[in-house]
Amino acid sequence: MKLHLFLMPLLLTAGYGRSQDKPVYRSKNYTVYPDRVIQGSNQATALSPTALVSNYHSPAKAAPLASSWTLSRDISAFPQYHSGYKLSDALYNMSLEEMQKAIEPDSTFRTGKEWSGVWTRDISYSIILSMAILQPKVAIYSLMRKVKNDRVIQDTGTGGAYPVSTDRMIWAVAAWEVYKVTGDKDWLAKAYQIVKNSVTDDEKNVYDPVTGLVHGESSFLDWREQTYPRWMQPADIYASECLGTNVVHYQVNKVLAQMARLMNDPEAIKYDRQANIIKQGIQTYLWQPAKGYYGQYLYGRNYLSLSPRSEALGEALAVYFGAADEKQQQSVIAHTPVTDFGIPCIYPQIPGIPPYHNNAVWPFVEAYWAMASATAGNEASVLHAIAAIYRPAAFWLTNKENFVAADGDYAGTQVNSSNMLWSLSGNIALVYKVLFGINYNVNSLQFKPFVPRSLAGERSLTNFKYRNSCLAIRIKGYGNQVKSVTLDGKAIVDGIVPADLSGTHTVNIILANNTIGGISNVQPNYTAPETPVVTDDNGQLSWSPIKSATGYQLLKNGRYVSTVKTTHLPVTASAYAEYQVAAEDAKGISSFYSEPVAVVPSGAGQTVRAADFASAAKGVVNISKATNTVLRLPVNITSDGVYAINFDYANGNGPVNTENKCAIRTLTVDDRFVGTIVLPQRGREAWSDWGYTNYVKVKLSRGKHILSLQLEAANENMNSLINQAMVDTMQIIKLR
Repeated sequence: MKLHLFLMPLLLTAGYGRSQDKPVYRSKNYTVYPDRVIQGSNQATALSPTALVSNYHSPAKAAPLASSWTLSRDISAFPQYHSGYKLSDALYNMSLEEMQKAIEPDSTFRTGKEWSGVWTRDISYSIILSMAILQPKVAIYSLMRKVKNDRVIQDTGTGGAYPVSTDRMIWAVAAWEVYKVTGDKDWLAKAYQIVKNSVTDDEKNVYDPVTGLVHGESSFLDWREQTYPRWMQPADIYASECLGTNVVHYQVNKVLAQMARLMNDPEAIKYDRQANIIKQGIQTYLWQPAKGYYGQYLYGRNYLSLSPRSEALGEALAVYFGAADEKQQQSVIAHTPVTDFGIPCIYPQIPGIPPYHNNAVWPFVEAYWAMASATAGNEASVLHAIAAIYRPAAFWLTNKENFVAADGDYAGTQVNSSNMLWSLSGNIALVYKVLFGINYNVNSLQFKPFVPRSLAGERSLTNFKYRNSCLAIRIKGYGNQVKSVTLDGKAIVDGIVPADLSGTHTVNIILANNTIGGISNVQPNYTAPETPVVTDDNGQLSWSPIKSATGYQLLKNGRYVSTVKTTHLPVTASAYAEYQVAAEDAKGISSFYSEPVAVVPSGAGQTVRAADFASAAKGVVNISKATNTVLRLPVNITSDGVYAINFDYANGNGPVNTENKCAIRTLTVDDRFVGTIVLPQRGREAWSDWGYTNYVKVKLSRGKHILSLQLEAANENMNSLINQAMVDTMQIIKLR
């Protein structure tokens, strides 16, 4: 089978077989008809599909790619897909071939052509999309490769991985998907203990009892300047509470509750309760009623505010996993901004940051967006998502990792690879989880097809192996309502096939040809203003003018105060206060808020030198797995109140952006647990680079107290050998 670039019009035409006079795809650069392509607005300039590809993918921007793809592997052991849309069939087969290329000799998944090794989030998102059903044994081998001390491993990331990054728990959802597909009780028991141990650590290290949310970096968006303001240090990223990672933890607790029931563990109720707490936190703190979708994350220092940017994977997972209610699901899909080339990781973009997560579309995220769009019943959004995945796969004859949101090209992205596991898994998921609507339950498989009207027709999926059965599945028609479903000619209820079915069987699905409807919020790619850098000079806030700004939003203690035209503001505070400023442009789009400027009244804070109470070298205290595992610091509090506590520290065990030696300690007051202190890496051998940890807020009564920084079992990091930092001082500030 060959896939040629001259088939491109079939890719871009959501309406295969439509009227020749009706355009089926538009962008600012061209309009596509079923039989021709028009460049720009000049109707007289018609381009051939070959010319379209040449103009779009300039050799000056990226190396030329092959003009055709030919199937070179035997894929007969896998489900065979056939439809009236030859390009779709070919891309499915290409993805199956790339799946085979992604399996290493040790039977684990390779991340991509340019990326060897097993990565927790990559394999997990891929398994959920389609690898659980296609490669269950490889999925299990790969998942177990990311386990250490019966806990899930967080891949290297910002500040030394866990707990700055906490999305490793998507492993649990992938493990559950494998169980639902296979029914393997031994796997269930093994996975359950691993997930339970990992969640137990998270309860202490990353769960916020105030908001109900979970701390940590946005899921998979682990290149900090790509999605966070430049001023945010790894400790700030740990303290943030983001959409995607919180939806993951919500789903993890739902999964853990279901696992617990199957394991006859009474703690199932506890995990159900925790899932509901996280869901309520998402609704309370991250939902934006005026925009109709969720915000990106809460961020700041002692007072957090919501970044109003959309975050594509988080929006999709909130809908697909059910963290959003039915009306919110429809609103999220209809209102979240997408571009001509798909849904960008974030919107609007950050100025001055090259494409990777910023100004980028990732096909695996697009696949989750397609599944979420089907969940919400939005045909326009499903079609747009399918086109956004098929277009680049057909252009470059491989499943690339990401491409630029502004122009749809992979040239210009900071890191990329062909044959990407989660991209090819997403391509296949369009067939399995959208068009055929295959869902796995504990004791059954269920069909909930979603076929856009413009893709109507007959399609089949044969040799589909589910537990001990082999299914030949045929669908006819369009819509998301089922007129009839039969198993071997006999009607079945709700499209449910029982898990104990064995042997070869035929499933026939007739769709009701119902009108689905829905809209997709396609917007031009847009870049927000630059973030102001604010300083405080004797009670005067000031910042340099931002070029595109028409005004500046002022925040005090995480709350909006006013919008001003000036770049100088006098501030006073009878109590502790944090001020931030955001630039706002003529369209009302704002920058990130600036780094908080703290105004601390005289007498509101005190500093305690750690070296006064522990063995020290050169005036600072080394805390490690063998030295000063308990650091006890006495304080005298002069008045009752809420206090913020943090530490001045150095961690030169690794760079800011990779490795796994983030130091973690438990903070207690008079032997009572009050929170977790995170001391992330600040640079390899950068022991003279001092910074501050996250803050822990605690109520303190007047009088003497003992504050302890101690290493507990739950504070194990991903390295396990090195959990070390240098501590200089402890700061205590009265907030109110």
